[in-house]
Amino acid sequence: MPSEALLPIEPIERVETVILLLRGERVILDADISGLYGVETKALVRAVKRNLDRFPEDFMFQLTPQEATRLRYQFGTSNERSGRGGRRYLPYAFTEQGVAMLSGVLRSERAVQVNVEIMRAFVRLRRLVSQQADLALKLDDLEGRYDEQFRVVFDALRELMAPPEAEGRPIGFV
Repeated sequence: MPSEALLPIEPIERVETVILLLRGERVILDADISGLYGVETKALVRAVKRNLDRFPEDFMFQLTPQEATRLRYQFGTSNERSGRGGRRYLPYAFTEQGVAMLSGVLRSERAVQVNVEIMRAFVRLRRLVSQQADLALKLDDLEGRYDEQFRVVFDALRELMAPPEAEGRPIGFV
């Protein structure tokens, strides 16, 4: 395996692609975060299990079989029942706080650098959500001030601001 210094740190845009919404929380799966850290998933999970007291349920949780199945279908990962690979255990999901705690468990320089980029990605996502909420409030205010001639414009803007509809059912509990 290449030394830590030779592994490039992932850009924030790459980090943002591995953040998922599960159970109403933004999380990163253990396999994705171990890939960012440049370690094997089993090594990451082993380190976490040695320090379980640092990872309460609001920092990390294990997916249910149904959630894991839906993710496997959604991302096209291998089917472990076929005997050709796949995971032998249910994945773990780390919230923003859990990712921050990982930097104390994985004491490498790369883990610290990757955690900085992950925190930036979470902050950027929060900022985007906040900006969209602010924009919706301003649009409501403007709509109240102007008459029916602008109704079409406001409806079109609301349609553009709406999040894309997910295919299938959302992952987690609603």
